[in-house]
Amino acid sequence: MGEKSKSKGCFGWFLVLVLLALVVGAIVYTIKKKTSHSDKPAPVPGPPGAVEQKYAEALKVAMQFFDVQKSGKLVNNKISWRGDSALKDGRDMGLDLTKGMYDAGDHMKFGFPMAFTATVLSWAILEYGDQMDVVDQLQPAQDSLKWITDYLISAHPKENVLIVQVGNPDKDHKCWERPESMTEERPLTQVNTSFPGTEVAAETAAAMASASLVFKKSDSTYSSLLLKHAQQLFNFADNHRGSYSVSIPQVQNFYNSTGYGDELLWAASWLYHATGDHSYLQYVSGKNGKDFANWGSPSWFSWDNKLAGTQVLLSRLSFFSGKDISGNSGLQMYRKTAEAVMCGLLPKSPTATTSRTESGLIWVSEWNSLQHPVASAFLAAVYSDYMLTSRTAELTCDGHSFKPSDLRDFAKDQADYILGNNPLKMSFLVGYGKKYPQYVHHRGASIPADATTGCRDGFKWLDSKKPNPNVAVGGLVGGPFQNETYIDSRNNSMQAEPSTYNGAVIVGLLSSLVTTSSAVQSFT
Repeated sequence: MGEKSKSKGCFGWFLVLVLLALVVGAIVYTIKKKTSHSDKPAPVPGPPGAVEQKYAEALKVAMQFFDVQKSGKLVNNKISWRGDSALKDGRDMGLDLTKGMYDAGDHMKFGFPMAFTATVLSWAILEYGDQMDVVDQLQPAQDSLKWITDYLISAHPKENVLIVQVGNPDKDHKCWERPESMTEERPLTQVNTSFPGTEVAAETAAAMASASLVFKKSDSTYSSLLLKHAQQLFNFADNHRGSYSVSIPQVQNFYNSTGYGDELLWAASWLYHATGDHSYLQYVSGKNGKDFANWGSPSWFSWDNKLAGTQVLLSRLSFFSGKDISGNSGLQMYRKTAEAVMCGLLPKSPTATTSRTESGLIWVSEWNSLQHPVASAFLAAVYSDYMLTSRTAELTCDGHSFKPSDLRDFAKDQADYILGNNPLKMSFLVGYGKKYPQYVHHRGASIPADATTGCRDGFKWLDSKKPNPNVAVGGLVGGPFQNETYIDSRNNSMQAEPSTYNGAVIVGLLSSLVTTSSAVQSFT
């Protein structure tokens, strides 16, 4: 009896110890899972993998919006309702400014957002050109980029002169007509040493520097020309500092700049990548970085604010460039701030932004609300690929760790929302899916191709109750309100107007998702 009881007691204690071990193991596992999704780097992806058809089809649609927006004498025109337009642009100054792209649903050529369009499109090609090529979209992307850079070259006739606008926006917005029918005067607006425009000159320098990398192998002469203009424009922007919003007050009603420091850093970053000249690296990491970079403060990437883009772009140096920049404390601050941006985007991060809709879409602004989530998702995809390619296993956010795949999942969630996985079950990318906006705020799309209209009498098409007769294919409209509603009305320019710079960020995002591939370690 006594021996039996002793045996039972020992066995009971053994069970208790086993259970305690299991509980402790479970707690450790839970904590590890919570704080570290993985302690091993994911395998480095190789050449483009299997194509995700949803994103491939969406990319093919999105790429076409650049054709919708083209000005000038069209070449191999694929948009049936578009034709030649603005063939006299620049003639008054002896310049050929017929190319370029219309800004949005109107017929203005605004240099500031157009240059940003070119910079982002260049970046997308440089990072994801191989993926674009798999679905036959690399050549269209390069063609659209060159259509803009040809214009930008012509818009820079002298070292310290840059044409930043074609057309009078006040008069332009009093017309509703097809671009092919325009007869109004289209005056040119410039920045120069007397009326400086640092942000627009620097953004144009960024566009040309990044594009010079795109064309370096295929057309070295053109690449060198772009780089020459980029360096001249950067010097102009830096040596004659002043905001174009001050020099040209009327732009405040359309594309007002909130400062030029971010564009100077953005342009210098691209010039470093294009030239390898360490003076540009010193520029961004030294005094100018301290003055303008807002290190440690995450921001939203947009046509007006380039800081988040600059932080991610310069992070690639610390991921890939090795010992020659390892001791650069300024570059380390750019990467730390880029990490803070990423932590703000991840929905499960302790520092996640609350600027979201109930369904998880990043939401910052009523006007053109989709610009910020798409641009943010593009940066997240790029940063995720930098991590994968460099075999960086984790991103730490206030003690919690996340994998590159978490960033990619965030990017996919934003893309999927835009493509129809939202409460409205509607695609915000015009021409994609079964349901998308029918009353897009876009003059050319709203007027029948065979209609004869002047400046004023075309407003009947703006006010028409019928859907647009032409599809502004590939246009990413402004997007939903924070309560996730959308008013499909041609007069609702806040939500229903697409733009070229939206086109650039959605092309970049979709290119990153169309298949898997490692980021290139060198742009050259």
